[in-house]
Amino acid sequence: QVQLVESGGGLVQPGGSLRLSCAASGSIYSINAMAWYRQIPGKERELVAVFGTSANYADSVKGRFTISRDNAKNMVYLQMNSLKPEDTAVYYCNARIQRRSFSYYRDYWGQGTQVTVSS
Repeated sequence: QVQLVESGGGLVQPGGSLRLSCAASGSIYSINAMAWYRQIPGKERELVAVFGTSANYADSVKGRFTISRDNAKNMVYLQMNSLKPEDTAVYYCNARIQRRSFSYYRDYWGQGTQVTVSS
């Protein structure tokens, strides 16, 4: 059993900030990478930021968003600054996890948290 739970979504004005958190729990041996995706209704889910051994970002959020990890706590965060209306989406946490007693990694997903940027 592995679970990912996101928190921190909500309504914010353009130019504002929001911090998302994701906690992974369960029979985890190691986490190879953690990431944030987002999805707008009618569009495909897109990668926002990923942290394996280093952080990488989609061009649309570079300079505004920061992904960070706390490996000891199996958590990942997304600090979102200078938010724009086009950032409005459901944000999903993703983790590539090796479970205890397994020899391979697979992807797990959180349930998503709504972020709305509007005045």
